[in-house]
Amino acid sequence: MLNNVTLIRKKRDGEALTAHEIRHLIQEFTADRLPDYQMSALMMACFLNGLNPAETEAFTREMLHSGEVLNLADIPGIKVDKHSTGGVGDKLSLVLAPIVAAAGVPVPMISGRGLGHTGGTLDKLASIPGFQVDVSLDRYREILQRQNLVLVGQTEEIAPADKRLYALRDVTATVECIPLIAASIMSKKLAEGIDALVLDVKTGSGAFMKNTEDAKTLAKTLVNIGESFGKQTIAYITRMDEPLGRTIGNWLEVEESIDCLRGEGPEDVMEITHLLAGTMIYLGGKAANVQEGEDVSRQMVRSGKAFQKWVDIVREQGGDTSFVENPERMPAASFSLEVKSGDLADGAGASVLDVEHRISKRPELEGRAGKQMQDMFIRSMDGYSLGMASLELGAGRKAKEDTIDPLAGIRLHKKVGDSVRPGETVLTLYASAADADKMFRNALSWLRKGMELGRTPTSTQPNILMRIDRKGISTDFRGS
Repeated sequence: MLNNVTLIRKKRDGEALTAHEIRHLIQEFTADRLPDYQMSALMMACFLNGLNPAETEAFTREMLHSGEVLNLADIPGIKVDKHSTGGVGDKLSLVLAPIVAAAGVPVPMISGRGLGHTGGTLDKLASIPGFQVDVSLDRYREILQRQNLVLVGQTEEIAPADKRLYALRDVTATVECIPLIAASIMSKKLAEGIDALVLDVKTGSGAFMKNTEDAKTLAKTLVNIGESFGKQTIAYITRMDEPLGRTIGNWLEVEESIDCLRGEGPEDVMEITHLLAGTMIYLGGKAANVQEGEDVSRQMVRSGKAFQKWVDIVREQGGDTSFVENPERMPAASFSLEVKSGDLADGAGASVLDVEHRISKRPELEGRAGKQMQDMFIRSMDGYSLGMASLELGAGRKAKEDTIDPLAGIRLHKKVGDSVRPGETVLTLYASAADADKMFRNALSWLRKGMELGRTPTSTQPNILMRIDRKGISTDFRGS
């Protein structure tokens, strides 16, 4: 008979656990026979000593089978999903899911809420009045069968061991263990009933993987797990040093997604969207290769089919389609603040008084604007700092029980490389809470840390860095 303390000691001492031992530990934990303090010790041993590929696969398998694994074989077509490791302004799922579904590939998408400074797909969807993200598994299957697409949150039946383990890792400083991150992601994705998976692994200041080497390690681990379970898996490493697109915040990002589906989206969003969507369309058997898949993706937008699919899924899941067909109907946030170039420049001096006047409308500060600047350029926008600024405005949660303001956030009028005239608006901040003036001040402190203006332009960096699949690492993003 296996002994829990002996197994914890084994991992503590750097030895590998067998699949049988991992099954025992996960089953004991989910049955409440392995207390949190012992599982915490095991997670720390895994964090410090790592997991080999066989251990990682075993953890994934046991978390996957701790709940219901959906069988969608009765739904025609190759089911393909996409997962992002999280970023700032990342609204790609809202754009690519309707594109891919409109192209004839079923998309069973179970998403998450925001984590830390990053936004969550569920929080964005919840900003649409009436949209239901919590549905039963029977309703999940019904929506997918009717619409070729479903956009929901994790149910109690899906990978419950992962849900408990993640909550424990979150409070025991063991979240950053790459094999455990990979097992957590893949146990949920595999439980959806997918046949293939596309991964967007982000790297940079606004991502959880700050450096490219860690992102590569995570991407390879995720691909290896997917392939070991018989699911064709392709990962892309994309840059997340600055926010994606021109909005941060839930309804603001829904609005921008609508623009994207109408063919009016920002270039950086659409470049990555079409690559990921094209890969999903290829894996779904609706294109001969990724490049052809991208062509199909663009055609779905041009034809209006992708936007119509978006309207259809909003209606199917209880949302008020009048707001997505006419987004100008959504009331604006109660308070807004235009952030000028001088508010962000180093040594802005008296411009602090100018922005203070705009926050508090104090007459004695009228006309005491900062010194005039020369024309400047946006040299950098730190994704993490802008994510934290949006958090201060109410667009995310500082604590688990916080309520999100769906209208709060940031609109970016300028991106890295853009020129800025003296006094020109760079950002607009939105908040609805009664203490919006305090929120604006807190957000500005993050913005001043995270944005660099200079007198010379800076070169822009590529948005897509590499592709990782079962053949290895490649910069040929469109190879089959």
